[in-house]
Amino acid sequence: MSSNPTPNGGTETKSTAREPRENVWHYRGYDLRPQDFTTAMVHFYRGEIQRANTWRNRLDTTTNWAIVTTGAIISFALSNPNNSPVVLLMNMVLVATFLWIEARRYRYFELFSYRVRLLETDFFAAMLVPPFQPSPDWAETLATSLLRPKFPISNWEAIGRRLRRNYLAIFGILTAVWFFKLYSQPFTAVTFQTFVSRAEIGPIPGIYIFTAGGIVALGLLLMALITLTLHESTGEVLDQPKVFERLQINRLFRSTTRDRVYGSGVWQRPHARRDEFMTMIITDKGAAVAERVMQELNRGVTALHGEGMYTQKAREVLICALTETEIDDLKRAVNEADPQGFVVVMPASEIAGRGFAPLDED
Repeated sequence: MSSNPTPNGGTETKSTAREPRENVWHYRGYDLRPQDFTTAMVHFYRGEIQRANTWRNRLDTTTNWAIVTTGAIISFALSNPNNSPVVLLMNMVLVATFLWIEARRYRYFELFSYRVRLLETDFFAAMLVPPFQPSPDWAETLATSLLRPKFPISNWEAIGRRLRRNYLAIFGILTAVWFFKLYSQPFTAVTFQTFVSRAEIGPIPGIYIFTAGGIVALGLLLMALITLTLHESTGEVLDQPKVFERLQINRLFRSTTRDRVYGSGVWQRPHARRDEFMTMIITDKGAAVAERVMQELNRGVTALHGEGMYTQKAREVLICALTETEIDDLKRAVNEADPQGFVVVMPASEIAGRGFAPLDED
């Protein structure tokens, strides 16, 4: 509103109309205004936070199961000298089962925390640093995760992380108690042969039990170390153990330029290659279809000249690289230009070049 003086000394009020702002989304007659978009993103963020917290609590539940059963079994094994040490080995198998269950839950937790991080890094953080500039592939990456959900980390990485965080300590305590049980009960083992013989299970000699236990322990340690190189987790801060820095081999576990610059302990924007596809369009109206695809999808089209072997007619074969969310738009564009057209969609392992990942990407 603005006020201007009048000849009689009063003022007149004149309204200044704002120019209408462009809608950020238009679909089948519905317009989504910027404030509507922000509200939708906030509610989406709250929902993803809730789901991530739910799975995070389930992780704690599984760890509690392992701790409670371990404490109960240790108390039972040491309460009576005549109780067999086999119960400790059985508890190790049970704890390993809990580890497997927790790793599966951890992958679900990572799925939702992955989306949370995308919203935090490219929506909220982008708003705090004007101008609002999310990463070019942000919306596409987030939409792909919603359209075709898949775990952002492998099962091996999930097992390795939970093993290093909690279960190595539990296995270590059980092993120490098992050794103590074999040495001290029902009486102190004065010879190594006596110590080993107490580990036997039925007809299986104790030396075989020790050998199998050593192999399992070595396998767990190797898994914990090897999975240190897997850094797709986004739900927690990733730190390198100090031992690797002291041994001057920490760079072996920072394979990317981003990690070498920022360090692996920094919570980075989730980095994942979006699903990409190569499409082939067989049509009699190549020029019309290509024009519509280039205008509506803003994607390049390459034409090849082919021939239908059954009809002996010349056909145009159009090749176009797309992402997950553009496939339906391509089909719609082809159908409008040539309802008799034929579309083939093939997954591509990698597409590099203009509009996709740069050719010189590390």
